[in-house]
Amino acid sequence: MTTFEKLSKYVDENQKFYIERLAEVVAIPSVSGEAARRPEVHRMGQWLVSELKRLGASVNIHNPGKQTLEGKELELPPIVLGQYGSDPNKKTVLVYGHYDVQPAFKEDGWATDPWTLVEDEKGRLIGRGSTDDKAPVISWLWVIEAHQKLGLEMPVNLKMCFEGMEESGSEGLDEFIYKEAKGEFFGDVDCVCISDNCKEFHLVQVTVIRVKYLFHVMSKLVSPNGKILVPGIYDDVAPVTEAEDKLYDSLDFNLSDIQNAMDSKVTIFNTEKETLMARWRFPSLSLHGIEGAFYSPGAKTVIPAKVIGKFSIRSVPNMDPAKITELVEKYIKEEFEKLGSKNTIKVECGHAGKAWVADPNHWNFVAANKAIENVFKVKPDLTREGGSIPVTLTFQEALDKNVLLLPMGRADDGAHSINEKIDKTNYIEGIKLLASYLHEIAVVAA
Repeated sequence: MTTFEKLSKYVDENQKFYIERLAEVVAIPSVSGEAARRPEVHRMGQWLVSELKRLGASVNIHNPGKQTLEGKELELPPIVLGQYGSDPNKKTVLVYGHYDVQPAFKEDGWATDPWTLVEDEKGRLIGRGSTDDKAPVISWLWVIEAHQKLGLEMPVNLKMCFEGMEESGSEGLDEFIYKEAKGEFFGDVDCVCISDNCKEFHLVQVTVIRVKYLFHVMSKLVSPNGKILVPGIYDDVAPVTEAEDKLYDSLDFNLSDIQNAMDSKVTIFNTEKETLMARWRFPSLSLHGIEGAFYSPGAKTVIPAKVIGKFSIRSVPNMDPAKITELVEKYIKEEFEKLGSKNTIKVECGHAGKAWVADPNHWNFVAANKAIENVFKVKPDLTREGGSIPVTLTFQEALDKNVLLLPMGRADDGAHSINEKIDKTNYIEGIKLLASYLHEIAVVAA
């Protein structure tokens, strides 16, 4: 029996254990964006520290400082640094993940309690943080444990960097990485792996005094066909090459994939290629909501003193965050001035970061491709999609190493939405994938 076969058999035999442990961490409501939940984020960080120590990993904790949230001064969650193995003859792989999650309330439309992991009849494990990012994070622990239980040698040195502020801008992490890039923990890293997906975004707030003016301004941001109406916003977008364009013709994707994920048959574009390029290749703008207006049930006639509109722009390579902010602010103020209103307007950029792209021919990607073929028996499609993980570019620039995004979940997991889930098969096979990836690195990077 090969090493991979031994690991696969062990993982299959311990499925119940893995699901129970995932339920344990989902039950910790580690919402970094809510002051009242901050103790839970710290509790989740301590859970990881305890587990790493149980497995014999060396653990260091970096406390990034404090922040003011909802008028309260709070301790930022710790950056948990774990290391397993220090053989100078082996490659050293840095893996990153986050243990904080988005808010979740049953009344938002969840079919079940978001903080109780539930397996439905389709084998989906439903709960906040199940796919983003708790299952991927704890799976690295199960990879270590499987090797220990089977008496197998780890093929690489594994370093783990787990943070508790990813869903709130990774506050304090960038500074730490740049400062310690050549230090003891990050200095000998050969490559980086993130079991999540990434594409940067700009989060913008528009504050005005009257609701109708806010609606007017926000209606000017994007057209019904998804085109961003801010002048100059597309000027710096990298052009699509002929070779890149052809890649979309061979992808295993159809419109029903995204329609099922949204639980809707409505898509802006009618072809798979247009849909994917709009989702992956070009910037997009999403309207997220209005703060301050009355939103509870009932025919109320409340007139708020001010209202805040929120939207984000997903940026792509070559776009500059500062320029995006400048273009958006200029355009919104110009559109507001056309109204001749005596009200005031304020435009604020709450978060911004550069987009990221990597070299898929690097041995880090070659190892991941081989691992996917080992586990799933198919060649993987490379995508340019994801969420907001600013640290991806930070790792690439600060460490000057190749960064790989190796997702565990599916496109329809609803990471920031209601009924977030990870399919049991993705979770279990994902543990095998991470293990196989480390073994393939030892081969292709030798």
